[in-house]
Amino acid sequence: MTILSQTRCGLTAEEAAQRLAADGPNVLPATRRASPVMLLLRQMVHFFALLLWGAAALAVLAGMPQLAVAIAVVVLLNGGFAFAQEYRADRATQRLRELIPANVVVRRDGRRVLIGAADLVMGDVALLEAGDRISADLEVAEVHGLAVNESMLTGESRPARPQVGGPAYAGTFVVEGEAEAVVVATGARTRLAAIAKLTREASRPPSPLAVQLGKVIKIVAGIATAVGAVFFGLAVLLGMAPGQGFLFAIGVTVALVPEGLLPTVTLSLARAAQRMAARNALVRHLEAVETLGSATFICTDKTGTLTRNEMTVAEVWSPSSSPAEVMRTAVLSSTGRMSGGKPVGDPMEVALHVEALRLGADVEGQATRRFPFDPVRRRASVLVDGGLHLKGAPDAVLPLCRTVPGADDALAGMSDRGLRVLAVARGRTAEESELELLGLVGLHDPPREDVAEAIGKCRIAGIKLAMVTGDHPRTARAIAAEVGLLGPDELVVTGAELPADDAALGELLDHDGVVIARVTPEDKLRIARALRGRGHVVAMTGDGVNDAPALREADIGIAMGKSGTDVARQAADLVLLDDHFATIVGAVELGRATYANVRRFLTYHLTDNVAELTPFAIWALSGGTIPLALTVLQVLALDIGTDLLPALALGAEPANPRTMYGPARAGTLIDRRLLTRVFAILGPAQALAEMGAFVGVLLLGGWRLGTAPSPGLLAAASGTAFAAVVLGQLANAFACRSESRWIGRVRWRTNPLLLGAIAVEAVLLLAFLGLPPVSRLLGGAFPPAVGWALAAMAIPVMILADTAHKAWRATLAKN
Repeated sequence: MTILSQTRCGLTAEEAAQRLAADGPNVLPATRRASPVMLLLRQMVHFFALLLWGAAALAVLAGMPQLAVAIAVVVLLNGGFAFAQEYRADRATQRLRELIPANVVVRRDGRRVLIGAADLVMGDVALLEAGDRISADLEVAEVHGLAVNESMLTGESRPARPQVGGPAYAGTFVVEGEAEAVVVATGARTRLAAIAKLTREASRPPSPLAVQLGKVIKIVAGIATAVGAVFFGLAVLLGMAPGQGFLFAIGVTVALVPEGLLPTVTLSLARAAQRMAARNALVRHLEAVETLGSATFICTDKTGTLTRNEMTVAEVWSPSSSPAEVMRTAVLSSTGRMSGGKPVGDPMEVALHVEALRLGADVEGQATRRFPFDPVRRRASVLVDGGLHLKGAPDAVLPLCRTVPGADDALAGMSDRGLRVLAVARGRTAEESELELLGLVGLHDPPREDVAEAIGKCRIAGIKLAMVTGDHPRTARAIAAEVGLLGPDELVVTGAELPADDAALGELLDHDGVVIARVTPEDKLRIARALRGRGHVVAMTGDGVNDAPALREADIGIAMGKSGTDVARQAADLVLLDDHFATIVGAVELGRATYANVRRFLTYHLTDNVAELTPFAIWALSGGTIPLALTVLQVLALDIGTDLLPALALGAEPANPRTMYGPARAGTLIDRRLLTRVFAILGPAQALAEMGAFVGVLLLGGWRLGTAPSPGLLAAASGTAFAAVVLGQLANAFACRSESRWIGRVRWRTNPLLLGAIAVEAVLLLAFLGLPPVSRLLGGAFPPAVGWALAAMAIPVMILADTAHKAWRATLAKN
């Protein structure tokens, strides 16, 4: 049976039932999704969570249940917060299923029947009209001015016009005309399902922040375990019973585990995400905040991202007619209109209608016959009041017209300016020959505001850019040149021209300002992989279904929030709520600021860890002649008590004005510069102030080396040491705001959260030492007046150490 004869009556109900039983329903394959319980458990068993669970278990063995409970609360809070983020994410395939409409009109047993889309089978005859979502892959059998928006599959902004025998794909929708088509693929066999499969298979790489924090945590865990083992040996050598020595070593190990690090990182990223949302950039995965700041290559769409996706008439040329006359014929031969303030139909034809109305052209007329645009004729025409009105591609229209001087020059000029050109003509009869050329119309999809400026900022920041689009290469090149994206070598390639080898592909594209046109979803995946293989941190923008796999494959996927599909938004890490490319620049700046802030609070935390370890080291090295200045519970109170809020406030530090100058800082979070600052400058200075205050109170209380101080004196000295660490951290918080400027040059009011955090830290200090139940639990006592004076010396000591180090580094930089 031929396609044409098949469409006359369609399948019988019996045939349809048999095929439905054999092939299954017309639905996308369901994917097994992790249950909420499994998602929650996953957040409780990653490496750092297991480390903290182990620390809690050891704390129980060491007879410190309070410490175990506190650590467990930290793990549960972090796990719950991360679970809430993940539960809302990763729903791209789920959204793909929603693109299949609920019902479809088919012809069965010779009659029009409305059936559920899931009941559609191979061989069914689907009856399409404007506004319909296509339910399966089809082969067109009869067509009447059909136009199909395939942008979500192909990235092409211009509607396709399938002809008899041509394809129409599931997930696309009819914007104009009517058609009858035969179903050739349903469910898992459709092109839409193939993209869904790509989306499922594309794995999101770990973010640079996750990789670096993983390294930090493993290093700290290794150090804590090694130090615990050393202290166990020293305790036994100093005469402590093995059982007590083991418990003591456990306490030291637990004390060195940075319990406050994970909540600080998580909440700092959440704070940055809130700030991005205020700039119309919605973060779906917290780690994406920092990843965007590390981006070295941005692959961006053209339509809807760099441009508004709003065609406008930029120029009308005519040898003799008025612009209004030219536009009248252009509109009469079109079906797209601006109706009730909303565009209906082909965006290009809508733009023609808008321009005609602006010029006051009379666009009313009764069409007696219409010949829609098709890729063979490459023109559209209509008979109105016996006259022919025609528009189309210049090379298809000009040969039908009488020669007009200057037309070729005008066409060349418009083309060189990157305008999409239409030729408009009319005739007295239906014959398409010896027509009168009314003029040429140049259309332009204008760039978004601030795009050129945003591209310039990306280049100042050392970020390479590429346009990756489904549009025609000439159109893509023109827009790239207009907005300043096109590189100096003016490299423009199509998807068909891309090398098959990923290494060669990466080498070809690893230049700034490359334009890649006519790409497929598979091409975008390969582009992301090839650039990542070159060592780039790749950000990929997109708005269609076809973009979802690449958005997941890239280091960070960026979707359009207004014009983008749900699938793209769900597959992305970041959603631009205003669709502005310029918003990416603000997000990159916040991402870079977040990286700097992570280094700030890592410096703050690690400095405190030096002060926490020092009392144990001195106790061991002195053979126990110098008592322990801090208890394990005091260390915990520092980590998740007094230190937490200032660390979070450092995570909210505003971006430095020069954050976007030069490439993103590469390498590790903890580099030699940070380690030198912590372990050679700030850490030793705080440890010196801490131990000086501790020993000073002991000596003033009558203690002598080698003797055991009274419990009251030891508690007062321990409280003094605790106060010295807290006050030293107060100064350290301000020192950590900048790696190069001394405290006096950093404006206090630019981070009001830090001022509030310092105030809370001071209140907590008084509570931990001044409330008898709390102080007895922690093992310290309220210091005497001289103790407070000695503890307060930690502030100038920290400031002097920090200032001297920064001055020394500045001198080295000048030399």
